[in-house]
Amino acid sequence: MNTHLSILSEVKQGNYKILARALTFVENNIAPADQILKNLNPRAENIVIGITGPPGAGKSTLVNAITNHFTAANKRVAILAIDPTSPFNFGSLLGDRIRMAAQFNNPKVFIRSLATRGALGGISAKTIEMVDVLKASNFDIILVETVGVGQSEVEIAGLADKTIVVLVPESGDEVQNIKSGLMEIADCFVINKADRDGADTFANNLKKIVHQGLKSIPVLKTVADKNTGVTDLCKWILKPVEMTNERKVHLFAEKAWRIIQNQKMMAVDKKRLQENIQAALVKDDFNVYRFAEEFVKL
Repeated sequence: MNTHLSILSEVKQGNYKILARALTFVENNIAPADQILKNLNPRAENIVIGITGPPGAGKSTLVNAITNHFTAANKRVAILAIDPTSPFNFGSLLGDRIRMAAQFNNPKVFIRSLATRGALGGISAKTIEMVDVLKASNFDIILVETVGVGQSEVEIAGLADKTIVVLVPESGDEVQNIKSGLMEIADCFVINKADRDGADTFANNLKKIVHQGLKSIPVLKTVADKNTGVTDLCKWILKPVEMTNERKVHLFAEKAWRIIQNQKMMAVDKKRLQENIQAALVKDDFNVYRFAEEFVKL
């Protein structure tokens, strides 16, 4: 049997060791990554949930609580936790490995951390590809926790079947951004840490804004570290996905665009790019747009 077919067979059966290896191949463009991706047959019955929101909203704690709920119901859960990459040393904290330590010995849970690789919205082409590999396995639910960085969070909409935007009672400034960004992608707003002052007022204000939109978006309250409100959120997660054909076309077009972009960029030698930039910066007439155009022609 071909190597990639053997890998896919093991992935489909839920072999975590082989799955981790396949994800490493895909993440780093190591053969047979290309053949693995082209021969994927993602399972339609598993669901991808995107969880995003500003830093400090308790996304990882909420993911942990959601995972506990579903594994208690004998469901298999995959978690892809995305952490920001430093633009200077390309290192990543990958703090979710610490925050979700309690899940590592759970046989029903698979956790993978992923650096953003410079994608400002927390979603790169690699994220899309790795989620598709996870969808080809036998998980019931795939949770993707992304970096919360404002309006560029909208990129998660091109990946998830449902998107949860996590806020906290102090997220007053975030409300200002809702109409211009989050409203477009949120399928559910979750006000976490709802035991804090102002949670009810914030929830009511958010509901008023939501009701002005074209689609009905639930606003739920949780206290993830106390497991409050998590059951209602998980019930919403299991509801059938309601997606218009128009939105599906848009999401898959966005997905294809990112994959094409990634393939086009593979030919770019980043080390040579930095060397050329270093030389060009000393010139008085340096213009990054002219530089990029000329570099592509080299």
